[in-house]
Amino acid sequence: MLFNSVEFLIFFPVVVTTYFLCPQRYRWALLLAASYLFYAAWRIEYALLLLLSTVVDYAAARRMGQQTERAGRGKYLALSLVVNLGLLFTFKYFNFFNESVRDLFGLFRVDYQFAGLDLLLPVGLSFYTFQSLSYIFDVYRGKLKPEPHFGIFALYVSFFPQLVAGPIERATHMLPQFRVHHLFDEGRVNSGLRLILWGLFKKVVIADRLAVYVNQVYNQPGDYTGWPLVLATYFFAFQIYCDFSGYSDIAIGAARVMGFDLMENFRQPYVARTVAGFWRRWHISLSTWFRDYLYIALGGNRVTPWRWYVNLAIVFLVSGLWHGARWTFVIWGALHAFYVLMEIWLVGVG
Repeated sequence: MLFNSVEFLIFFPVVVTTYFLCPQRYRWALLLAASYLFYAAWRIEYALLLLLSTVVDYAAARRMGQQTERAGRGKYLALSLVVNLGLLFTFKYFNFFNESVRDLFGLFRVDYQFAGLDLLLPVGLSFYTFQSLSYIFDVYRGKLKPEPHFGIFALYVSFFPQLVAGPIERATHMLPQFRVHHLFDEGRVNSGLRLILWGLFKKVVIADRLAVYVNQVYNQPGDYTGWPLVLATYFFAFQIYCDFSGYSDIAIGAARVMGFDLMENFRQPYVARTVAGFWRRWHISLSTWFRDYLYIALGGNRVTPWRWYVNLAIVFLVSGLWHGARWTFVIWGALHAFYVLMEIWLVGVG
């Protein structure tokens, strides 16, 4: 179910109205049912994968909570990583790596017999996988106690406003909000609705209109030279920003209408003066996720300079691969790593 669809135009007011009429003790169940209905509107199989990930992480975290030492929590962390990253690899990355190996074998004229998988990538898989893993990591590190209520945890993983395109939330921020009795607040509702409308304007009026010209040029690049290519490139920059940030605005606005606070995901990224500054403003929930759960885990900047540079490069390469299972995305990540390292070496910006 897309935000800019007739189905959502019907779905959202019904959910909001029922939510405020519903007693507090049943609201989690209402939102959980609504979230799974929202997700199953694409394909019912997607909801089953979401449920599998949720069950595994709930059980793994609960078992972690029974261990007094971090070493005892390691096997449950491994279980979560195997299941979550295994699903992500199977649906998003298997064919990419399989074709890459096939191409490599082809260079040496070696026959490669492994066929690709005929699977559709579940909508939002990368987003809810990272959201659920952030919970697992926090429990593993002892920063968060396991959530005892399965329904509340399932709602944290599947909350429909930010399920398919973020922001990628943290359990420390979201779980307490699901236990708060949110009263109808006219000012808050109006603020949320205005943000939804602004997001729809950016998505439908700006991004989708720019896409017409961008697709025309980018689908036939050989037919264009000079200024049309330059114009299409600038249009694409604003298309992708308005599309993605528009979706984030709708998500934040929809949650705000019901009384929930989602984190800011974009902060005028194109006014940044450096590439590092850009990444502190663009897709903030993902950038901070990589900072907290990958960059710091690798040692961050508390290591030798060259190890620090390697850590930055790894983060950007993984970030590129997260955005898409193609070598172009890996190269895109490598370029951003190069730009940031150049800023550090030449300007001292990091």
